[in-house]
Amino acid sequence: MGAAPTALADGPGGGVECDVFICEVEADDPGQDSGSTGGHAGSEPQGGSASGASSNPWTCVYELLAPQPPAESLDWEGHTPGDGAVYKQTCHYLDSINTIIRNQWLADPPPAATTVDPAVLAQRAVDSMQLAGPDIASPRAARRYLVGMPMWMWVNLSATTYGPNTASASAGAVTVTATAKVSKIVWAMGDGAVVTCTGPGTPYTAAAGKSDSPTCGHTYTRTSADQTGGRYRVTATSTWTIDWQVTTGGGGQAGQLTETRQTQVQVPLAELQVLN
Repeated sequence: MGAAPTALADGPGGGVECDVFICEVEADDPGQDSGSTGGHAGSEPQGGSASGASSNPWTCVYELLAPQPPAESLDWEGHTPGDGAVYKQTCHYLDSINTIIRNQWLADPPPAATTVDPAVLAQRAVDSMQLAGPDIASPRAARRYLVGMPMWMWVNLSATTYGPNTASASAGAVTVTATAKVSKIVWAMGDGAVVTCTGPGTPYTAAAGKSDSPTCGHTYTRTSADQTGGRYRVTATSTWTIDWQVTTGGGGQAGQLTETRQTQVQVPLAELQVLN
């Protein structure tokens, strides 16, 4: 592996130099003994920064190798046994799928920090949910709709497209559990109208006749003949409200996040033809 920019992480017992895959120590489990040979958690600096911002997507754990590598090992990076130590470094990205494992020489033991940032764990839990845009049931591209006739909009329900969706993420002894659910869907109808619906909408039945949807609907006043492809581009944007709380090892901290997702469908609008 070639040379890479380095950054310095300050802490008790000296700094830790980090390359692109080596992370400054900033978030440790306070329940672990910093003098033990157990893991020490941290996160990789972004762009060579040593600020330790909690938005950093990398989380790293160091474990002292026992026994240490022989003196001739390249893991010593030109140093000699007794001059610092070699650690096993494991770095995870937020999605917990991308992982980098390597041996790394450090002049000083990784310093212990005081807290694990629960907001970072909450975002990691959300990323694992694979939240998607609305699963639009109506309107549908395969149907033809008429000017002046009420259009009923609704979506199919699933954990990934509407919720609720629950996931957890952990670091050390701290576990955060997040629950996500769509709080509203904003429909941009393509004709300039915007409709905000706070529920999934009501499925249309023949018994409703020509009545308006009681929960989520729109009536077009002109055809889509002048639109690209002769169709209106309807965009449904869902807002996910995510409540999270520390369920293990964090003193009951809680918070809220929001995410948005979009789905589009193109629908044709025609004039009602009257036969004489």
